Amino acid sequence: MARASTGSSSSALVSKLLISSLLLGCYCLVSEAQTTPPLVKGLSWTFYKTSCPKLENIIRNRLKKVFKKDIGQAAGLLRLHFHDCFVQGCDGSVLLDGSASGPSEKDAPPNLSLRAEAFRIINDLRARVHKECGRVVSCADITAIAARDSVFLSGGPNYRVPLGRRDGLSFATREATLANLPAPSSNTSALLTSLATKNLDATDVVALSGGHTIGIGHCTSFTSRLYPSQDSTMNKYFASQLKLTCPTATTDNTTNLDIRTPNVFDNKYYVDLMNRQGLFTSDQDLYTDKRTRPIVTSFAVNQTLFFEKFVYSMLKMGQLSVLTGTQGEIRANCSAPNSATTYLSSIADEEEGTSAAF
Repeated sequence: MARASTGSSSSALVSKLLISSLLLGCYCLVSEAQTTPPLVKGLSWTFYKTSCPKLENIIRNRLKKVFKKDIGQAAGLLRLHFHDCFVQGCDGSVLLDGSASGPSEKDAPPNLSLRAEAFRIINDLRARVHKECGRVVSCADITAIAARDSVFLSGGPNYRVPLGRRDGLSFATREATLANLPAPSSNTSALLTSLATKNLDATDVVALSGGHTIGIGHCTSFTSRLYPSQDSTMNKYFASQLKLTCPTATTDNTTNLDIRTPNVFDNKYYVDLMNRQGLFTSDQDLYTDKRTRPIVTSFAVNQTLFFEKFVYSMLKMGQLSVLTGTQGEIRANCSAPNSATTYLSSIADEEEGTSAAF
């Protein structure tokens, strides 16, 4: 999609940013009060120090090569972590294939747009880690580390990830998946209500939405804002460009979530919102709604503040309903529980071979 013009709104944006700077104090105090949330019992900053000391180097070095070929995979891995944690907690359940008991989480409508390559990358990382250390690192932990590296290697903040998650034994139902993943058409009230059940507040909601500074959106996720009539909160030029990419309400195309720096993890997503260039209703309404507008504007003028709050919120989200200790298991294959996995060494060898394609 062609880049939307920003010149016509630049002076208005500057005025808004100057005014919004007055709002920064309260959010800075929040970020300075505590840089990391409390750790859930069973998680640790040094969990694999002895059992797999090279864990994070293995993952980061591999992802550097993956992203050098296709930086778009960073957004796919970040989104995978989000969709795992919001449904049944951060237990790797979104990675599981379906079974005789029914379709998996990944088969539920909200997850159909998850990148198939993201699942393959996680299984590839699992094979490399287990080859080095044995089966001691969970797929849930690997997914969390991969999400962090996706942020950092795209230009975002580097941060430590508490580890020690165990993998769940089963996936969530279609109904549970639908209930826990708000749609792109959700307004701010729906987002706040949904995430409040997970102890995430308004600042967390706005900060985590900043993950949309990288990645793509499917036309069908936002064409209701274009057809049959244009959403009044959408910039007219921006809408006209979107219509070139999505000429009908059912067009199966994609476009960048952040029109300014689509492959860089930065705060330009919030600048987009201030210019009425948010792609989804769930994005743009964060600026329309008076409860979250001050947070959007504070992040738009202060990238450091956004990074601080994003890290804090990611660490909160990454500890949702985790399994630790003797709960769950350490999967030999991220796509199947151990009870359904046979010839584990053959599977590991096969996947190690296919990883060279990345």
